[in-house]
Amino acid sequence: MLELTHKNVHNHFRINGYHLNATDLCRVAYDYIKEGDSNEQAIGEFLLDWFDHKDYIEMRTSGTTGLPKTVKLEKQAMIQSALATGDFFELEPRNKALLCLPVKFVAGKMMLVRSLILGLDLDVVTPSTEPLALNETKYDFVAMVPLQVQNSIEELVNVKKLIIGGAKLDSALEAKLLPLKTEIYETYGMTETITHIAAKKLGESVFTVLPNVKIAQDDRGCLVITVPSISDEPIVTNDLVEIIRENQFIFLGRIDNVINSGGVKLIPEQIEAKLIEKLDSRFFVTGIPDVTLGEKLILVIEGEKQDFAADFFDVLDKYEKPKEIVFVPKFKENENGKLLRKPSLL
Repeated sequence: MLELTHKNVHNHFRINGYHLNATDLCRVAYDYIKEGDSNEQAIGEFLLDWFDHKDYIEMRTSGTTGLPKTVKLEKQAMIQSALATGDFFELEPRNKALLCLPVKFVAGKMMLVRSLILGLDLDVVTPSTEPLALNETKYDFVAMVPLQVQNSIEELVNVKKLIIGGAKLDSALEAKLLPLKTEIYETYGMTETITHIAAKKLGESVFTVLPNVKIAQDDRGCLVITVPSISDEPIVTNDLVEIIRENQFIFLGRIDNVINSGGVKLIPEQIEAKLIEKLDSRFFVTGIPDVTLGEKLILVIEGEKQDFAADFFDVLDKYEKPKEIVFVPKFKENENGKLLRKPSLL
């Protein structure tokens, strides 16, 4: 069997209802760049990059594993990632898929690559916070960020399998999604891993890695990912994890977010999980400089000031209780809808 290359276009691939080969797609790409909106221009530029002579795509990272930087992702590695996703989620040629994510980011690019390689029937819509609005098409496979999911709960009846990435799925949204018949997964990944390398079903706590992915911990307790088809070197993250078995782990939190308060190390994500059922507004906990403690734990809530009962924080352990509550009119987010903790305090 011949190895797939970036020149291959599956004979069942369709985009917005049309069967197009590589030549057709390059022609469409030029039209998008010349006359399209910003997302269509990004699609056009990616397609031309995909079918050119180079064996890699240049992409800007989000800074998940360090400072943002430009990385080269091998096209063959992107193909292997697409095949692994197809295997894990049991995708088949002619499955109906929706691309509603910006193609300038890796998640949007990979929906195109999966469709090209796996032979998906892909609809492309302008990215928005309500991607399924006025759309009654039934889809086998859709990828969204949490904000899009939040605004599409009623329409998810038309989606068979949904993957959620780009930002952590909070417990309040998860509770709204659990009664749905849609098969929903939260994914774990980053630009350096060519989108997700692990996923967990809604309601579960354990991530299972995709085929050919190996995991370990470094001396900080952070996840180290080895994917030979993607990178010659292990990818070291700043994500604290508990490894359950060789192919499964529990995400605990970001080591950058850990608060050292009087010698006690506190993981914000674990504290937030205890408070999620008690707060209707968006919130997060973080640490700020303190003369006595080094850092003191504070609770930051989006919206107007409110009062809390004396027993409100009884769900927390002694050291997890905030020393101060700060109210912020509106949190800051990046383009993926991921909450920016420190900038939201400025």
